[in-house]
Amino acid sequence: MTQPQAIAITPGDPCGIGPEIIAKAFLQDAKAPSASAVTRHCFVAGDLHLMQKAASLVDPSGQLRVSLIHRPEEACHASSGVLPVLQVAQVSAALPWGQIHAEAGRFAGECVQWAARAALQHQIAALVTAPLHKEALSAAGAPFNAFPGHTELLQAEAAHHQGVPVAQMPVRMMLANDELRTVLVSIHVSMRQALDAVTYNNVLETLRITHQALSRLLGRAPKIGVAGLNPHAGEGGLFGQEEIQIIQPAMAQAAAEGLDVHGPYAPDTIFMRARRKAQSPGEFDVVLAMYHDQGLIPVKYMGLEQGVNVTLGLPLVRTSPDHGTAFDIAGKGVADADSLVAAVRMAQQLIA
Repeated sequence: MTQPQAIAITPGDPCGIGPEIIAKAFLQDAKAPSASAVTRHCFVAGDLHLMQKAASLVDPSGQLRVSLIHRPEEACHASSGVLPVLQVAQVSAALPWGQIHAEAGRFAGECVQWAARAALQHQIAALVTAPLHKEALSAAGAPFNAFPGHTELLQAEAAHHQGVPVAQMPVRMMLANDELRTVLVSIHVSMRQALDAVTYNNVLETLRITHQALSRLLGRAPKIGVAGLNPHAGEGGLFGQEEIQIIQPAMAQAAAEGLDVHGPYAPDTIFMRARRKAQSPGEFDVVLAMYHDQGLIPVKYMGLEQGVNVTLGLPLVRTSPDHGTAFDIAGKGVADADSLVAAVRMAQQLIA
């Protein structure tokens, strides 16, 4: 079966910056040579009127034309200066920018749900998700209030499609930019739950998922650096036993399976060692972080505008810009589209 070319971009929360950064990305491509246009073969899986509103915000002159399409493949033939929209859900045009609304959460969830199912059915090549608001998603009620965010919703859709329990569809979050990649053992849970999630099975499973995904992306086995959980990676057991009792045994098993793993290293220095610079490639291709903030703070500190979130372990390609809905600036037309553009580029690399 020929891999479809179209990539669906979901608009995220309609009260946030998602719609406007999508419109801005298409507008930038409308002004660029067609060969360098990143959004070619992309379309928005969302609402026509919402995207017309966003286009008017970032392009009052009307250079960008929002056009309704009826099938994903039509996006592959769209002209420069056209933003194709496939109507998959509807949202009220009266929703104000920068506010939490249950209707906005429902709309964002329905768009992601449609795109996930289309990707699982090979109707699209990948999906790129603009940011949704977790509180709005929860306020939308069932089924969306069962999911803390995109990752868990996509995991549930993939598990249902393959007819397996969610527990048999393990996924992990990778945050990446031009200088650093990091994969997380746990995602959106409390700090207490994150500590409890550092188990032999979870660490080993994360190493396996990281190895498989990065092998496809890099074309070779990745060199994985593992961060410790405790200060100084436990300092030989003085500051905690997790490195000795959990992390090292999981790494030993991974190494026995042929994975290229190193560590555990002090979490306050491993990210600097892995950072890729012009004069230095970095010691590792990716860092395995033990919990959400341990891994995300280093990537985000380098700049939100280039960060990309990639969901690993799914039978589909999903990327996302590495920032939130930015309600404080939504509707002002000042949001930067660079992270969304980077997410589209990453999706294109993954499906190549």
